[in-house]
Amino acid sequence: MKRISLVNVAHDLIRDILRPGDIAIDATVGNGHDTVFLAEQIGSSGHVYGFDIQQAAIDSTREKFRQAHSPECLTLIHASHADMDEKIPEQLHGKIRVIMFNLGYRPGGDKSIITLTDSTLTALTVAVRILAVNGIITLLAYPGHQGGDLETDQVKNWCEQLDTKQFAVSTIYSTEHKDTAPRLFVICKWQDLDWKTG
Repeated sequence: MKRISLVNVAHDLIRDILRPGDIAIDATVGNGHDTVFLAEQIGSSGHVYGFDIQQAAIDSTREKFRQAHSPECLTLIHASHADMDEKIPEQLHGKIRVIMFNLGYRPGGDKSIITLTDSTLTALTVAVRILAVNGIITLLAYPGHQGGDLETDQVKNWCEQLDTKQFAVSTIYSTEHKDTAPRLFVICKWQDLDWKTG
């Protein structure tokens, strides 16, 4: 089976729903590729918030951004994505159209610094709450590296606990359904149809 680029799949899904003026979050800035992609979709009237625990990731993303975009539409936050709840202005909660996660380590960076299962699950719990109705979360997970297997399993278990009246989850694999294959979790939020009777 031909290997597919899960990053490209995520970008295609996001391109379909993200519009100029929308608000998006890159929960794991890394080298800034997703951050720049999000900014291209939302334009100067929208806003992108980016999180990373590594100052080097923040710095390189800021530099990459400076070359291509207006810095007014970007806020980079040197903190864990688990802190989204307090770092994203409260008036924007429920209005975030897209939240992207790309787990593991920063390509070209220190491979011992990885996303951690506990903070990822905390961040996801916040993400589904602050996401807009009809918004999506994309999460790229990489089993096969130190800590990656556990993190991927826990994310899968977490997704399976979501209320199916409010969320739809799909999983896309980069190759055949192997335990070691990278995968993309896509979480779509919709209006709970029973909210009027609940």
